[in-house]
Amino acid sequence: MYIDYYGFTGHPFLMTPDARLYFPSTVHNRAHAHLVYGLAQREGFVVITGEVGAGKTTLVEKLCAELDPASYRIARISTSQVSGEDLLRLVADAFEVPSDGPKAALLRGITEALRTGERIGRRHLLIVDEAQALAPSALEELRMLSNVTEEGRALLQTILLGQPQLRRIIASPDLDQLRQRVLASYHLGGLSREETAAYVEHRMRAVGWAGHPAWGEGALEEVHRHTGGIPRRINRLCGRVLLGAALEQADTLTADLVRLTAQELEEDLSAGAENARAPVLRAEPASPFPAASLYPAGDPHAGYGAVVADLARRIELLEIQSARRERVFNRLMDLFAALDLRR
Repeated sequence: MYIDYYGFTGHPFLMTPDARLYFPSTVHNRAHAHLVYGLAQREGFVVITGEVGAGKTTLVEKLCAELDPASYRIARISTSQVSGEDLLRLVADAFEVPSDGPKAALLRGITEALRTGERIGRRHLLIVDEAQALAPSALEELRMLSNVTEEGRALLQTILLGQPQLRRIIASPDLDQLRQRVLASYHLGGLSREETAAYVEHRMRAVGWAGHPAWGEGALEEVHRHTGGIPRRINRLCGRVLLGAALEQADTLTADLVRLTAQELEEDLSAGAENARAPVLRAEPASPFPAASLYPAGDPHAGYGAVVADLARRIELLEIQSARRERVFNRLMDLFAALDLRR
Protein backbone atom coordinates (compact mmCIF):
# COMPACT_ATOMS: atom_id res chain seq x y z
CA MET A 1 0.00 0.00 0.00
CA TYR A 2 2.71 2.53 0.96
CA ILE A 3 4.66 1.63 -2.20
CA ASP A 4 1.95 3.13 -4.39
CA TYR A 5 1.25 6.06 -2.10
CA TYR A 6 4.87 7.20 -1.93
CA GLY A 7 5.77 6.17 -5.48
CA PHE A 8 8.40 3.55 -4.59
CA THR A 9 9.49 0.94 -7.10
CA GLY A 10 9.57 -1.85 -4.52
CA HIS A 11 9.68 -2.72 -0.83
CA PRO A 12 12.65 -1.03 0.87
CA PHE A 13 12.33 -3.04 4.08
CA LEU A 14 11.72 -6.65 3.14
CA MET A 15 12.47 -9.07 5.97
CA THR A 16 14.15 -11.62 3.68
CA PRO A 17 17.87 -11.08 2.97
CA ASP A 18 18.60 -9.30 -0.32
CA ALA A 19 22.21 -8.80 -1.40
CA ARG A 20 21.09 -6.08 -3.83
CA LEU A 21 20.25 -3.87 -0.84
CA TYR A 22 23.49 -4.62 1.00
CA PHE A 23 24.62 -1.67 3.10
CA PRO A 24 28.39 -1.40 3.65
CA SER A 25 28.39 -0.48 7.34
CA THR A 26 31.60 -0.50 9.35
CA VAL A 27 30.81 -3.84 11.01
CA HIS A 28 29.68 -5.50 7.77
CA ASN A 29 32.74 -4.28 5.86
CA ARG A 30 34.99 -5.73 8.55
CA ALA A 31 33.11 -9.03 8.53
CA HIS A 32 33.38 -9.13 4.72
CA ALA A 33 37.13 -8.54 4.99
CA HIS A 34 37.42 -11.49 7.37
CA LEU A 35 35.55 -13.70 4.89
CA VAL A 36 37.76 -12.64 1.99
CA TYR A 37 40.89 -13.19 4.07
CA GLY A 38 39.72 -16.62 5.14
CA LEU A 39 38.96 -17.69 1.57
CA ALA A 40 42.38 -16.50 0.46
CA GLN A 41 43.95 -19.03 2.85
CA ARG A 42 42.19 -21.87 0.97
CA GLU A 43 41.68 -23.99 4.10
CA GLY A 44 40.11 -24.19 7.54
CA PHE A 45 37.07 -22.42 8.95
CA VAL A 46 35.74 -18.87 8.98
CA VAL A 47 33.27 -18.07 11.78
CA ILE A 48 30.77 -15.19 11.62
CA THR A 49 28.42 -14.67 14.56
CA GLY A 50 25.76 -12.11 15.34
CA GLU A 51 22.32 -11.62 16.83
CA VAL A 52 19.28 -12.82 14.91
CA GLY A 53 18.76 -10.36 12.06
CA ALA A 54 22.25 -8.83 12.25
CA GLY A 55 22.84 -9.44 8.52
CA LYS A 56 24.92 -12.63 8.45
CA THR A 57 22.98 -14.21 5.58
CA THR A 58 22.98 -11.01 3.50
CA LEU A 59 26.73 -10.73 4.04
CA VAL A 60 27.33 -14.27 2.78
CA GLU A 61 25.00 -13.76 -0.17
CA LYS A 62 27.09 -10.75 -1.17
CA LEU A 63 30.25 -12.86 -0.92
CA CYS A 64 28.75 -15.64 -3.03
CA ALA A 65 27.68 -13.15 -5.70
CA GLU A 66 31.30 -12.02 -5.95
CA LEU A 67 32.71 -15.52 -6.45
CA ASP A 68 33.19 -16.99 -9.93
CA PRO A 69 30.76 -19.94 -10.33
CA ALA A 70 33.30 -21.64 -12.58
CA SER A 71 35.90 -21.54 -9.80
CA TYR A 72 33.71 -22.40 -6.81
CA ARG A 73 31.20 -25.12 -5.99
CA ILE A 74 29.20 -23.56 -3.16
CA ALA A 75 26.89 -25.58 -0.93
CA ARG A 76 24.70 -24.03 1.75
CA ILE A 77 22.93 -25.86 4.52
CA SER A 78 20.84 -24.60 7.42
CA THR A 79 21.18 -26.88 10.39
CA SER A 80 19.13 -27.93 13.34
CA GLN A 81 20.01 -30.34 16.12
CA VAL A 82 21.21 -33.17 13.90
CA SER A 83 23.67 -35.95 14.61
CA GLY A 84 27.08 -36.10 13.03
CA GLU A 85 26.00 -38.69 10.46
CA ASP A 86 22.85 -36.75 9.56
CA LEU A 87 25.01 -33.68 9.01
CA LEU A 88 27.17 -35.67 6.60
CA ARG A 89 24.02 -36.58 4.68
CA LEU A 90 23.07 -32.90 4.47
CA VAL A 91 26.55 -32.08 3.16
CA ALA A 92 26.32 -34.90 0.62
CA ASP A 93 22.93 -33.66 -0.60
CA ALA A 94 24.24 -30.11 -0.86
CA PHE A 95 27.15 -31.25 -3.05
CA GLU A 96 24.83 -33.52 -5.08
CA VAL A 97 26.41 -36.70 -3.76
CA PRO A 98 24.24 -39.78 -3.01
CA SER A 99 23.27 -39.51 0.64
CA ASP A 100 21.93 -43.00 1.27
CA GLY A 101 23.96 -45.92 2.56
CA PRO A 102 26.32 -46.23 5.53
CA LYS A 103 28.61 -43.52 6.83
CA ALA A 104 31.63 -44.96 5.05
CA ALA A 105 29.84 -44.63 1.70
CA LEU A 106 28.92 -41.02 2.50
CA LEU A 107 32.52 -40.15 3.26
CA ARG A 108 33.77 -41.84 0.09
CA GLY A 109 31.23 -39.98 -2.03
CA ILE A 110 32.01 -36.58 -0.51
CA THR A 111 35.76 -37.16 -0.77
CA GLU A 112 35.50 -38.16 -4.42
CA ALA A 113 33.44 -35.07 -5.21
CA LEU A 114 36.06 -32.86 -3.54
CA ARG A 115 38.91 -34.50 -5.45
CA THR A 116 37.06 -34.25 -8.73
CA GLY A 117 36.63 -30.53 -8.11
CA GLU A 118 40.34 -30.14 -7.41
CA ARG A 119 41.23 -31.88 -10.68
CA ILE A 120 39.11 -29.47 -12.73
CA GLY A 121 40.21 -26.39 -10.78
CA ARG A 122 36.96 -25.89 -8.85
CA ARG A 123 37.13 -25.22 -5.11
CA HIS A 124 34.44 -26.50 -2.75
CA LEU A 125 32.99 -24.08 -0.21
CA LEU A 126 30.51 -25.18 2.45
CA ILE A 127 28.37 -22.57 4.24
CA VAL A 128 26.65 -23.78 7.40
CA ASP A 129 23.93 -21.50 8.77
CA GLU A 130 22.53 -21.70 12.32
CA ALA A 131 25.68 -23.58 13.29
CA GLN A 132 25.05 -22.92 16.99
CA ALA A 133 22.42 -25.69 16.84
CA LEU A 134 25.02 -28.35 15.93
CA ALA A 135 26.10 -30.89 18.50
CA PRO A 136 29.85 -31.13 19.20
CA SER A 137 29.86 -34.49 17.38
CA ALA A 138 28.51 -32.82 14.23
CA LEU A 139 31.08 -30.03 14.43
CA GLU A 140 33.74 -32.72 14.79
CA GLU A 141 32.53 -34.33 11.56
CA LEU A 142 33.01 -30.99 9.80
CA ARG A 143 36.54 -30.84 11.17
CA MET A 144 37.24 -34.30 9.83
CA LEU A 145 36.06 -33.22 6.37
CA SER A 146 38.57 -30.38 6.52
CA ASN A 147 41.29 -33.05 6.71
CA VAL A 148 40.62 -34.18 3.14
CA THR A 149 43.64 -33.01 1.14
CA GLU A 150 45.24 -33.47 -2.28
CA GLU A 151 48.99 -32.88 -2.66
CA GLY A 152 49.04 -30.90 0.59
CA ARG A 153 46.06 -28.70 -0.31
CA ALA A 154 42.79 -28.76 1.64
CA LEU A 155 39.85 -29.57 -0.65
CA LEU A 156 37.05 -28.11 1.47
CA GLN A 157 36.67 -24.78 3.21
CA THR A 158 33.79 -24.07 5.60
CA ILE A 159 32.04 -20.90 6.75
CA LEU A 160 30.11 -21.23 10.01
CA LEU A 161 27.31 -18.71 10.61
CA GLY A 162 25.60 -18.60 13.96
CA GLN A 163 24.22 -16.72 16.91
CA PRO A 164 26.57 -15.50 19.68
CA GLN A 165 26.46 -18.80 21.56
CA LEU A 166 28.38 -20.42 18.69
CA ARG A 167 31.52 -18.69 19.98
CA ARG A 168 31.04 -20.24 23.41
CA ILE A 169 30.48 -23.67 21.86
CA ILE A 170 33.68 -23.48 19.81
CA ALA A 171 35.57 -22.35 22.93
CA SER A 172 34.73 -25.68 24.60
CA PRO A 173 37.79 -27.76 25.49
CA ASP A 174 36.25 -30.68 23.59
CA LEU A 175 36.54 -28.72 20.34
CA ASP A 176 40.14 -27.63 20.69
CA GLN A 177 41.16 -29.21 17.36
CA LEU A 178 38.34 -27.43 15.51
CA ARG A 179 39.24 -24.12 17.18
CA GLN A 180 42.82 -24.45 15.96
CA ARG A 181 41.51 -24.57 12.38
CA VAL A 182 39.55 -21.31 12.62
CA LEU A 183 41.42 -18.86 10.40
CA ALA A 184 39.18 -15.85 10.93
CA SER A 185 36.33 -15.01 13.26
CA TYR A 186 34.15 -11.92 13.55
CA HIS A 187 31.08 -10.90 15.56
CA LEU A 188 28.50 -8.66 13.85
CA GLY A 189 27.25 -6.01 16.25
CA GLY A 190 24.46 -3.51 15.72
CA LEU A 191 24.79 -0.37 13.61
CA SER A 192 25.62 2.92 15.26
CA ARG A 193 23.05 5.73 15.43
CA GLU A 194 24.61 7.44 12.41
CA GLU A 195 24.84 4.22 10.40
CA THR A 196 21.25 3.30 11.28
CA ALA A 197 20.09 6.54 9.67
CA ALA A 198 22.34 5.94 6.65
CA TYR A 199 21.08 2.34 6.36
CA VAL A 200 17.42 3.43 6.34
CA GLU A 201 18.03 6.11 3.73
CA HIS A 202 20.18 3.75 1.63
CA ARG A 203 17.40 1.16 1.39
CA MET A 204 14.76 3.78 0.63
CA ARG A 205 16.86 5.37 -2.13
CA ALA A 206 17.29 1.90 -3.67
CA VAL A 207 13.54 1.86 -4.39
CA GLY A 208 13.24 5.41 -5.70
CA TRP A 209 12.91 7.51 -2.54
CA ALA A 210 13.78 11.15 -3.17
CA GLY A 211 12.89 12.69 0.18
CA HIS A 212 9.15 11.97 0.28
CA PRO A 213 8.14 11.09 2.91
CA ALA A 214 10.63 13.07 4.96
CA TRP A 215 12.07 11.82 8.23
CA GLY A 216 11.25 14.32 10.97
CA GLU A 217 13.63 15.55 13.64
CA GLY A 218 14.63 12.76 16.00
CA ALA A 219 12.71 10.07 14.09
CA LEU A 220 15.73 8.10 12.95
CA GLU A 221 17.25 8.38 16.42
CA GLU A 222 14.08 6.71 17.69
CA VAL A 223 14.50 3.96 15.09
CA HIS A 224 17.97 3.24 16.46
CA ARG A 225 16.81 3.39 20.08
CA HIS A 226 14.05 0.85 19.52
CA THR A 227 16.05 -1.55 17.31
CA GLY A 228 19.58 -1.45 18.72
CA GLY A 229 20.83 -1.03 15.16
CA ILE A 230 19.99 -4.63 14.20
CA PRO A 231 19.06 -4.55 10.47
CA ARG A 232 16.11 -6.96 10.59
CA ARG A 233 14.58 -5.08 13.51
CA ILE A 234 15.09 -1.83 11.60
CA ASN A 235 13.34 -3.32 8.57
CA ARG A 236 10.38 -4.51 10.63
CA LEU A 237 9.92 -1.19 12.40
CA CYS A 238 10.44 1.05 9.36
CA GLY A 239 8.10 -1.04 7.21
CA ARG A 240 5.34 -0.60 9.77
CA VAL A 241 6.11 3.12 10.14
CA LEU A 242 5.72 3.62 6.39
CA LEU A 243 2.48 1.64 6.34
CA GLY A 244 1.00 3.68 9.17
CA ALA A 245 2.13 6.94 7.60
CA ALA A 246 0.61 6.01 4.23
CA LEU A 247 -2.71 5.11 5.85
CA GLU A 248 -2.72 8.51 7.53
CA GLN A 249 -1.54 10.16 4.28
CA ALA A 250 1.37 11.71 6.17
CA ASP A 251 4.24 13.46 4.41
CA THR A 252 6.57 13.38 7.42
CA LEU A 253 7.66 10.39 9.50
CA THR A 254 7.81 11.85 12.98
CA ALA A 255 9.58 10.69 16.14
CA ASP A 256 6.17 10.24 17.80
CA LEU A 257 5.04 8.00 14.94
CA VAL A 258 8.14 5.83 15.33
CA ARG A 259 7.65 5.57 19.10
CA LEU A 260 3.99 4.64 18.79
CA THR A 261 4.69 2.11 16.05
CA ALA A 262 7.47 0.51 18.11
CA GLN A 263 5.08 0.27 21.04
CA GLU A 264 2.43 -1.36 18.85
CA LEU A 265 4.95 -3.88 17.54
CA GLU A 266 6.03 -4.73 21.05
CA GLU A 267 2.42 -5.22 22.08
CA ASP A 268 1.74 -7.39 19.02
CA LEU A 269 4.76 -9.61 19.67
CA SER A 270 4.22 -9.95 23.41
CA ALA A 271 0.43 -10.28 23.42
CA GLY A 272 -0.55 -12.50 26.30
CA ALA A 273 3.03 -13.03 27.41
CA GLU A 274 2.80 -10.56 30.26
CA ASN A 275 -0.33 -12.24 31.59
CA ALA A 276 1.36 -15.63 31.41
CA ARG A 277 4.38 -14.36 33.33
CA ALA A 278 2.51 -12.16 35.80
CA PRO A 279 2.99 -13.30 39.41
CA VAL A 280 0.08 -13.71 41.79
CA LEU A 281 -0.19 -10.46 43.70
CA ARG A 282 -0.86 -10.38 47.40
CA ALA A 283 -3.13 -7.77 48.85
CA GLU A 284 -1.21 -4.97 50.54
CA PRO A 285 -2.55 -2.29 52.88
CA ALA A 286 -3.66 0.73 50.90
CA SER A 287 -1.35 3.72 51.12
CA PRO A 288 -2.06 7.29 50.08
CA PHE A 289 1.50 7.52 48.73
CA PRO A 290 3.51 5.47 46.24
CA ALA A 291 6.70 3.80 47.41
CA ALA A 292 8.97 6.18 49.28
CA SER A 293 11.91 5.19 47.08
CA LEU A 294 10.33 7.20 44.28
CA TYR A 295 10.80 10.41 46.18
CA PRO A 296 13.88 12.38 47.18
CA ALA A 297 14.95 12.04 50.81
CA GLY A 298 12.03 9.69 51.43
CA ASP A 299 9.51 12.58 51.39
CA PRO A 300 6.35 11.29 49.64
CA HIS A 301 4.96 14.78 49.01
CA ALA A 302 8.11 15.86 47.18
CA GLY A 303 7.51 13.32 44.42
CA TYR A 304 3.84 13.91 43.70
CA GLY A 305 4.60 16.34 40.89
CA ALA A 306 6.81 13.83 39.07
CA VAL A 307 4.26 11.03 39.46
CA VAL A 308 1.41 13.19 38.18
CA ALA A 309 3.53 14.35 35.24
CA ASP A 310 4.42 10.76 34.38
CA LEU A 311 0.79 9.66 34.55
CA ALA A 312 -0.25 12.59 32.38
CA ARG A 313 2.39 11.67 29.81
CA ARG A 314 1.23 8.05 29.74
CA ILE A 315 -2.41 9.07 29.35
CA GLU A 316 -1.48 11.45 26.54
CA LEU A 317 0.41 8.69 24.71
CA LEU A 318 -2.57 6.35 25.05
CA GLU A 319 -4.90 9.01 23.70
CA ILE A 320 -2.58 9.68 20.74
CA GLN A 321 -2.30 5.98 20.02
CA SER A 322 -6.06 5.48 20.24
CA ALA A 323 -6.72 8.42 17.91
CA ARG A 324 -4.12 7.16 15.45
CA ARG A 325 -5.61 3.69 15.36
CA GLU A 326 -9.04 5.17 14.73
CA ARG A 327 -7.66 7.23 11.81
CA VAL A 328 -5.96 4.17 10.36
CA PHE A 329 -9.16 2.14 10.73
CA ASN A 330 -11.22 4.84 8.99
CA ARG A 331 -8.64 5.07 6.20
CA LEU A 332 -8.79 1.31 5.65
CA MET A 333 -12.58 1.42 5.53
CA ASP A 334 -12.39 4.19 2.92
CA LEU A 335 -9.98 2.11 0.82
CA PHE A 336 -12.21 -0.98 1.02
CA ALA A 337 -15.23 1.13 0.06
CA ALA A 338 -13.33 2.50 -2.96
CA LEU A 339 -12.44 -1.04 -4.03
CA ASP A 340 -16.10 -2.08 -3.81
CA LEU A 341 -17.14 0.86 -5.98
CA ARG A 342 -14.58 -0.09 -8.66
CA ARG A 343 -16.11 -3.53 -8.88
